[in-house]
Amino acid sequence: MMNQPIFTDNDPQKETFVLNLGPTHPATHGVFQNVLEMDGERIISGVSTIGYIHRAFEKIAEHRPFYQITPLTDRLNYCSSPINNMGWHMTVEKLLGIETPKRVDYLRVIVMELARISDHLICNGILGVDTGAFSGFLYLMQEREHIYEIYEEICGARLTTNIGRIGGFERDFNDIAFEKIKKFLVKFPPILKEFETLFNRNRIFIERTSGVAAVDPETALNYSWSGPILRATGIDYDVRVNEPYSSYQDFDFDIPVGTTGDVYDRFIVRNEEMWQSLRIIEQALEKIKNEPKGIFHADVPEFYLPPKEEVYNSMEALIYHFKIVMGEIDTPKTEVYHAVEGGNGELGFYLVNDGGRSPYRLHFRRPSFINYQMYAPMSAGMLLSDAIINMSSLNVIAGELDA
Repeated sequence: MMNQPIFTDNDPQKETFVLNLGPTHPATHGVFQNVLEMDGERIISGVSTIGYIHRAFEKIAEHRPFYQITPLTDRLNYCSSPINNMGWHMTVEKLLGIETPKRVDYLRVIVMELARISDHLICNGILGVDTGAFSGFLYLMQEREHIYEIYEEICGARLTTNIGRIGGFERDFNDIAFEKIKKFLVKFPPILKEFETLFNRNRIFIERTSGVAAVDPETALNYSWSGPILRATGIDYDVRVNEPYSSYQDFDFDIPVGTTGDVYDRFIVRNEEMWQSLRIIEQALEKIKNEPKGIFHADVPEFYLPPKEEVYNSMEALIYHFKIVMGEIDTPKTEVYHAVEGGNGELGFYLVNDGGRSPYRLHFRRPSFINYQMYAPMSAGMLLSDAIINMSSLNVIAGELDA
């Protein structure tokens, strides 16, 4: 939509106009707006507007028991919901001093790396669409379905997974789930390789992305960037390595980095991270073989809801179930911060607890919100078409942006 032309610098010969990019526009990949001052096709300046789908998750969470907050985290970055779920569970476990068994850690790693692959293939696939190449997107969406089928086998859900529980998982992975994971490890690499063949050395794609929205490391750090877009500038910061969680220190993998921090580098970094995720999943499957079978949660009956059949047949289980649901178990009066490496960067949970059944205060450090701050300053001087693919390469998820 455009309004009447406006004049700047009191110069009637210098004519600009205002363009609303969003909030309802397919190129924004979400409900957020940029009010751009345009000189022809070139952006002079811009102001970002967010909050169109703000749902007050942090305030809602302060009125829910710890174990009922997991579904709220699903609705942040819904392209990689399980990472959000695991991050929240680990935050509460840090609060309660719960140490999970190695097998639980490795199962979580498998799920989180599948979610990372799902997140990156959506981002890179859609980046291809925004540069005019639709085929790669179709290739990768089929593989996303295979990941969703694995989720479905593990927890019964696909997009908003509500997967796992404080202390572990609600049930063990069955044989079908493991078979689907192994099948994915065989079938996905050739697809990813073919996707790279379509794009990595494609002259048109390179000309559309190389040198576009390049960011230097110092600027990226000043804006608190994290995740693939920070690593594309050459900084190898990864929460999995710098602050290991869920036994990531047991795994051998590389941190892909770029050199120029442009759209092309972000694309390449995400592609390489998918290869590294496959490598991590393969190691996790091997490590699980050395752990006792049947263990899928920590031995913390005062915080982990017992199975229903035990509740119906065991007095102890019934008592624990009642005390957990009614919030009659004391929790530490303290504050904790825990972060995981989300699909878009450092996903953190800052929890202040007063000893009750719900958080006293809870704040989500949402990487999309942090990363998006720089979009309007970056856009100044760009062509509108370049600003579109720049937004796509930032992978801003509206649910995580607004919360």
